[in-house]
Amino acid sequence: QADPWKDIDQKYSVGSKIKGKVVNLMNYGLFLQLEEGIEGLIHISEMSWTKHIKHPSDIYEINDEVEATVISLDQDKKKIALGIKQLLENPWETIENKYPIGSTHSGTVKHFTQYGAFIELDEGIDGLLHITDISWGRVNHPSEIINLDDTLTVKIIDFDEEKKRVSLGLKQLTPHPWENIKTDYPEGSTVKGKVVSMTNYGAFIEIEPGIEGLIHVSEMSWTRHIKNPSEIYALSDIVEAKVLSIDPDQRKISLGAKQLLPDPWDEIEEKYIPGNSVKGKVINLTQFGAFIELEEGIDGLIHVSDLSWTKIVRHPKEILEKTQDLEVRILEVSRENRRISLGLKQLEDDPWPELSKTFESGKEIEGEIIRILDKGIILSLQNDVEGIVPFGRQVKKNKKSVISKYKIGEKINAVVMEIKPEDKKVILFVEELGGDKSTSKNDVQEFLDNQIEPVGEKIEIPNKKPD
Repeated sequence: QADPWKDIDQKYSVGSKIKGKVVNLMNYGLFLQLEEGIEGLIHISEMSWTKHIKHPSDIYEINDEVEATVISLDQDKKKIALGIKQLLENPWETIENKYPIGSTHSGTVKHFTQYGAFIELDEGIDGLLHITDISWGRVNHPSEIINLDDTLTVKIIDFDEEKKRVSLGLKQLTPHPWENIKTDYPEGSTVKGKVVSMTNYGAFIEIEPGIEGLIHVSEMSWTRHIKNPSEIYALSDIVEAKVLSIDPDQRKISLGAKQLLPDPWDEIEEKYIPGNSVKGKVINLTQFGAFIELEEGIDGLIHVSDLSWTKIVRHPKEILEKTQDLEVRILEVSRENRRISLGLKQLEDDPWPELSKTFESGKEIEGEIIRILDKGIILSLQNDVEGIVPFGRQVKKNKKSVISKYKIGEKINAVVMEIKPEDKKVILFVEELGGDKSTSKNDVQEFLDNQIEPVGEKIEIPNKKPD
């Protein structure tokens, strides 16, 4: 059988017109059977000068007779590229004069893509209305704003002769919504809008198409510590807010929701007076103290140093539990810093004036060893008081052999040297550990300054309670 591709360039020269029957329709084009054993491809881009063809089946069916022209021929690879538009008049030669940039025209919505809509203008010209040019506001899909077969008036916003592309605009037919933003939405005014987007730092509210404002998480509640706006809002919620500030150049609007409600801290100093006792609930325990909820959204802090007159509290969980109801005393209130300082020990009188009689200097007392540290031993005494026995200089030289005789839980006798209420400590003397009383006294401050587990001084407490 003769090879149909032999000397084929003589039958199908480039530029010649041929006819064939459609035998296959693909996404990218269609195949024409020219004769037995020879097929040619018409790529979808070679079917029209102006139309955006989604699929060849929109125009042709199997067995249709089609006239085309030969674009290229590769005898070795047995490929023939054909075109239809080459047989048609090319409107692009005169189209720029008819569709100048800025002119408006009527067109019909032919089909959608994820990125826009194709609009058929007169003379069969298709232009692209990109999704970002449909509305000044957010558009997820063109079908949210326009429908297939709608007749629209659009503006020519770009013309690319080389790419044979007309770009259309719909939103460009209306003024930009930011032009009169400060007049339309003055600072201090109340606005209503839809939640269109959320991040971990706030919620974006669409006030009108093209105008969005941000409610920062810090502007959502006077009292709650909001970590994520989803704690309060959901997408598409309609919310009210107050305009806090506008930056037309950056096209940013700051909104506040809490500003529509009274600030409970405005009258906090009149409601919670230092010296008064109040009831609350333990809602959080941290290394430095316990947060007490006095009312919904209003918390106060008991610092660890204000939990007990005598007990060295290294963490509030030693004496408090979450959700525990508690009576406390107001120590300090600051509306400016949104901070209330509370005390538990202040519900009782300071016992140290009486304890000074119990632990008078020179008195011998018994205590239980609860810690053996690098510079001394800590004893548990009566009334939840701790006593310290600093090591003398002689003991430090042979410390291991001396302290190996002592064990945690063991009870020993010691002599009171002095009491230090500010450190919640009774300073004790044990001859074997101190050498002589004068030497031990010289080592007391060094011991207090270098404890392994010191009780911290009051620190600057953050405005918001940590989790």
